[in-house]
Amino acid sequence: MEMERVNRILRQDLYLDYLKRNELAEKDRKFCRHDMVHFLDVARIAMILNQMEDYGIEPEMIYAAALLHDIGRWKQYLDGTPHEKASAFLSPEILFKSGFDEKETNVIVAAIESHRDQGIREERSLKGLLYRADKDSRPCFACEAEKECNWKNERKNLLLKV
Repeated sequence: MEMERVNRILRQDLYLDYLKRNELAEKDRKFCRHDMVHFLDVARIAMILNQMEDYGIEPEMIYAAALLHDIGRWKQYLDGTPHEKASAFLSPEILFKSGFDEKETNVIVAAIESHRDQGIREERSLKGLLYRADKDSRPCFACEAEKECNWKNERKNLLLKV
């Protein structure tokens, strides 16, 4: 199944620019990074959860949200803007240029903007799915910097789970 609109996101100069800005902002970061590896991990975990729990969310919606959810992380380093807000602000132009309509864009942007809100964890929506996949994507059990990480131990992924 080809995801034409998602592939348009990946080819957009604006998207690639934001990805590069994240990379430069995190070049010396020893903790988890906000890069393509993370974005794809989130997308694939969300796809698995979507199938296992029968959410019925379209793959392009999942991948678009995952690819964009941290795209504004560089702004947080630059001026302190919370990255979920920066990412939600930067995403609509990319989504529209990729062929997503207004309704789809609104759903994706709402998921991006709330992906750090623990209160939506159990929602059977793109919001809840993105939140869970994002948190489950971090392999804390294999991280050399785990002991220095400021995540609370109960939030860390120290064991594999289904």
